[in-house]
Amino acid sequence: MITVGLDVHESILSTSPQQRRDLLGRVHAAGLDHVVVADHVSFHGGRGFDGLVSATAALTSNDDLPVLLGVYQLALRHPTTVARQLASVSQLAPGRLILGVGVGGEDRSEPLNCGVDPSTRGRRLDESLRVLRALALGDAVDHSGEFFELKDARVLPAPTPRIPIVIGGSSAAAVRRTVRFGDGWLGIFCSARRFAATREQIAEVAQQEGRPLPSWYGLNLWCGIDTQASRARQLVAERMERLYHLPYEKFERLAPAGTPEQVGEWLLPYLEAGCEHFTLVATSTSWEASVEYTAEVKRYLLEHAPA
Repeated sequence: MITVGLDVHESILSTSPQQRRDLLGRVHAAGLDHVVVADHVSFHGGRGFDGLVSATAALTSNDDLPVLLGVYQLALRHPTTVARQLASVSQLAPGRLILGVGVGGEDRSEPLNCGVDPSTRGRRLDESLRVLRALALGDAVDHSGEFFELKDARVLPAPTPRIPIVIGGSSAAAVRRTVRFGDGWLGIFCSARRFAATREQIAEVAQQEGRPLPSWYGLNLWCGIDTQASRARQLVAERMERLYHLPYEKFERLAPAGTPEQVGEWLLPYLEAGCEHFTLVATSTSWEASVEYTAEVKRYLLEHAPA
């Protein structure tokens, strides 16, 4: 099954409630499968967008679209607080949130200013996931770890159905994390070759540890889309340089720009690598154009997918 969604977090946070409903309604009417929102506390000088607030805004502005939070900086929060937020979101929109988590790390000042030693982010994330998984069952939890102490902790009502968790990152630690705590894996800035290799590594670790093989594999893709490839490149370059404070050339190999057909063709190797869930962080001249062009990319993938 191929699903294609669109990143909307900047659009839904900077528009009126009616415009937000119109945007999400257009996404659904265009045949797209989900939307994605991101998360940062204070990124490169203060930029950010609270992922769970954005996800809630999207979920309550449209009754049909699932939302992928990709990815949430879980290591910067206390897992019990996050468990409560997830339980509340589940009451508002049961079964429509997928939680993606990752260690982040592009801006070391972000964890530092949240009181988190950047060198501990991986261990802290693993422990947070362990606690979050336990609390999601609705049972009382006792936990004594490196970072958190819980005594008879409980969060009710437990999310029903359970909120899937997908893991971002392509390191060996992320592979192990996916097998131990994840329902799937989410790639970003990842070549098709590396995507396939990471899937193989996840399968190997799952077999070694006697755990079920995660079944969900997705890709978040920054891209510029326009009827003119040169304008698409300019649009995505300006946006990425503004956010990451790096020249677009640093990303160009893994963040394509072109027409919808060119972007769709660029994605075909990922289908062969085992990717089924695509989210475009699409930069176009307007959000209406982003929706239209992303829908064209989906049609291209469906028409050219291997039989």
